[in-house]
Amino acid sequence: MRIDLHTHSTASDGTDTPAELVRNAAAAGLDVIALTDHDTTRGHAEALAALPGAGRPLTLVTGAELSCAVGGIGLHLLGYLFDPDEPELLARRELLRDDRVPRARAIVAALRELGAPVTWEQVARIAGDGSVGRPHIAAAMVEEGVVPTVSDAFTAEWIADGGRAWVAKHELDPFTAVRLVKAAGGVAVLAHPAAVKRGRTISDSTIAELAEAGLDGLEVDHQDHDEPTRARLHGLAAELGLLTTGSSDYHGSRKDIPLGYFTTDPEIYGEITRRATGAFPVPGAGGSPLPKA
Repeated sequence: MRIDLHTHSTASDGTDTPAELVRNAAAAGLDVIALTDHDTTRGHAEALAALPGAGRPLTLVTGAELSCAVGGIGLHLLGYLFDPDEPELLARRELLRDDRVPRARAIVAALRELGAPVTWEQVARIAGDGSVGRPHIAAAMVEEGVVPTVSDAFTAEWIADGGRAWVAKHELDPFTAVRLVKAAGGVAVLAHPAAVKRGRTISDSTIAELAEAGLDGLEVDHQDHDEPTRARLHGLAAELGLLTTGSSDYHGSRKDIPLGYFTTDPEIYGEITRRATGAFPVPGAGGSPLPKA
């Protein structure tokens, strides 16, 4: 059983539409896929509708990747199988999403001051109907020849956290985010917690505090964690009683990581579904996530 619990679509900063993502996941031989766009669930309906035509049985786990920060350090929280209509979490997601446009405009302005000839119109075209983010800006930088790849834009020279063209955005306190996800019946997993190439990361002691606050797990097997880091995180998770997941963090053609590059153990996936009370995973027969009784 192959399970990928972190992917993105054009509802945020991926290049596959939600329907394309479902078909591509089936073609890649996955059995379970989680759609976790940044701060939004807008792609879920299209992904659910695409399940019957996926070409093989595929289960969809609904979720989102929430933008957080603590002590000036940005981090992401994966929320799985929460009730998307729970009012407080919905309001916070909308606030996070709405702040993305002015922040992206400010980053574009900073880039232009640094001599990078990108425009807001260009970034908006690349983002389309998705929630605009730094990967869209990075794609514009690639178009203009400022950097050779999207990853090369995420450096201190350009738009990495704290970089020359970086601009802060509205972010949730992660302790609040964990509380909101859990209150909405979801399961909370810290995404790529030791991805140092993205910028500063939180300490093990902060992860321990999040575990005490209800955090369910750590995304350990991830492209941005080398083997020693994965081993360390597996040990930390065992010490704290946290689940460990693996995933691709797939963004389509915007990154060179394929679906299923890392996967989650079926027993861990089963525990995630047992803990969730906000929604069910949806099998390939289609339908919509239903609240659990």
